[in-house]
Amino acid sequence: MCPMCPMPPSSPMAPPTHMPPLSALRAFEATVRHGSVSKAARELHLTDGAVSRAVRDMEEALGFALFQRSNRSIIATPTARVLAEEVALALERLRGALGRARQAAGPDRPLVLSCEPTFLMRWLIPRLGGLQEAIGTQRELRLVSAGGSVPFAREGIDLAIRRADFDLGADVVAEPFLQEHVGPVCRPALAKTLARSGPLGGVLLHTASRPDAWRHWSELTGVPLQPGREARFEHFYLSLQAAVAGAGIAIGPLALVADDLASGTLCAPRGFVADGSHYVLMSPRPVHDEARFALVLEWLRTQTLPLARADA
Repeated sequence: MCPMCPMPPSSPMAPPTHMPPLSALRAFEATVRHGSVSKAARELHLTDGAVSRAVRDMEEALGFALFQRSNRSIIATPTARVLAEEVALALERLRGALGRARQAAGPDRPLVLSCEPTFLMRWLIPRLGGLQEAIGTQRELRLVSAGGSVPFAREGIDLAIRRADFDLGADVVAEPFLQEHVGPVCRPALAKTLARSGPLGGVLLHTASRPDAWRHWSELTGVPLQPGREARFEHFYLSLQAAVAGAGIAIGPLALVADDLASGTLCAPRGFVADGSHYVLMSPRPVHDEARFALVLEWLRTQTLPLARADA
């Protein structure tokens, strides 16, 4: 043995441990927990392909397979299930630490607002200047695209906008600001080919994030559906964009197509109907900054008031 060496010269050195990227860890943990790439993708607001690639990146970093794959299923190995539990705990601790650090930064830190992706892209972003003015131009506004339950403390979120179609929980304050109205929307040229009453035909555009939207509208209005054919999209935003492109007829929430209706890009040949849901502004209970919450809520209600009047 070499007197200056801690191990025999012939002993192989352990290979370096490559840390997978955080995105791969999140995709892996969600896939194991749901037992499905598609469900993990919906939770993380990614495509199925992006989650699959992230999981494979994880496997490449580790050097062994984490799942047994077949044409229709993906099954976590025993090693993967144990690892996923540890990853979940580590992610939870990391989120908690980040949340506490954000809260400790004081009143000058950015105001973090979580918002459902389609509402964010089609309604909030075009009005972002007004919202920034409402909260004060001296404080940075940071937007996060997400849906479902809101991990306020864990991810340092101050306020959230959600469509209240799930259990909000007792630990949050949720104030409604807009009732949801939905209806078929399409390009004006396409509407000319549709019957003004009776069954609704044409190319119907569906979305995985609201799979029952057409059926629900049909039940609410009593209008039967007789599609010539159908097209399906992974995200709600894509179905609305397809309608803008003239690819067919989408179910359009009034707030999310209001700008397209005003410009004449889209029309609503059968009008809109309340679907029983509404949008809410959410905050942890108790509200940390009641004045800011009230300012944002008042701004939201003022901005959406014309929509309520237009549908009345």
